[in-house]
Amino acid sequence: MARVEIKNLEKVYGNSFKAVHGISLDVDDGEFMVLVGPSGCAKSTTLRMIAGLEAISSGEIRIGDRVVNRLPPGKRGIAMVFQNYALYPHMKVRSNLNFGLRLQRRSKAEIEAATNEVARILEIEPLLDRLPKELSGGQAQRVALGRALIKKPDVFLFDEPLSNLDAKLRASMRVRITDLHKRLKAEGNSSTVVYVTHDQVEAMTMGDRICVMKEGRIMQVADPKTLYERPANLFVAGFIGMPEMNFLEGELIAGPSPKFMVGDQCVELGEAVGARLRPDAPAAATLGVRPQHVRPDTVAPNGFDGVLSTVEFLGHEVVLHVDVGPTRLVSVLPSADYDRLDRGSGRLRLVPDLDALHIFNRETGENVSLPDRH
Repeated sequence: MARVEIKNLEKVYGNSFKAVHGISLDVDDGEFMVLVGPSGCAKSTTLRMIAGLEAISSGEIRIGDRVVNRLPPGKRGIAMVFQNYALYPHMKVRSNLNFGLRLQRRSKAEIEAATNEVARILEIEPLLDRLPKELSGGQAQRVALGRALIKKPDVFLFDEPLSNLDAKLRASMRVRITDLHKRLKAEGNSSTVVYVTHDQVEAMTMGDRICVMKEGRIMQVADPKTLYERPANLFVAGFIGMPEMNFLEGELIAGPSPKFMVGDQCVELGEAVGARLRPDAPAAATLGVRPQHVRPDTVAPNGFDGVLSTVEFLGHEVVLHVDVGPTRLVSVLPSADYDRLDRGSGRLRLVPDLDALHIFNRETGENVSLPDRH
């Protein structure tokens, strides 16, 4: 196992375009770290610099006790799993798995034992004598994972390994990879993982911690629960969570029990919100609240009045889209609650859970409603 440390890492291309802006990140020994963000945020570029597949412009990358800036990929103690599997098409699964060991001139007995062990762990023993073209997408991805696992690296690097699979296979492989990581860690084997994805569901379900990136910068690093409940800024709040967080631009009226005005509608935020608001919270603000924390009510006070526009029935729950002036708010509620809802007039009042709402500085995007700051 090994710790990965990135300090002031930058990547500047020949046309002076800066892709990575001096980021720093520590991945603990045995940790499953996910880099997540939209396309073009430089998460894959960062991973490739860790792997040695992309030259760094400045900064330092340390794996274990070694600075690896100038080391070739094969000397860094890493194994990488790619999006396109990268299997050798003319080699059977068995040979794909143990190719690296054969290059190292390991003994025949050692190669056979390692191949059989990895095949057993990944449940691909029946596939050992097949060619890659005879495999399904999920099977090919397990072989690619096995080829990395058999090397017993210090660090596993994953570059969007599930993006070519259908939704059902992605869910299955998420569990398989997570279980494998836990097993390796429990057995004291190599288990440090840096995993790149643009899929926030993968990030939230797999990562011990998540590094959210935007345009080559780190926006927040935290465990999934903290990212969801305590987003540091508007970008993280909007990127994490499905459906995404509701945002309302308006005016924050300060005081022991602050208020928030949206057009001619006013919601009293209460003393609890006032106690966690920063003293420098600006009047020009954005209120954020997740759809799961907004409940429809036709008579309750202290909510936003709107017109029910769209209803999405998902079986166990219903997603309501309500137009509040020019802004559309989304509410998620159990199907049974929707059945009991009086919606005859087509108008609804959406009442936010005050304990779960956030206030953001509209200019900087910073969350100014967290009880403490780091």
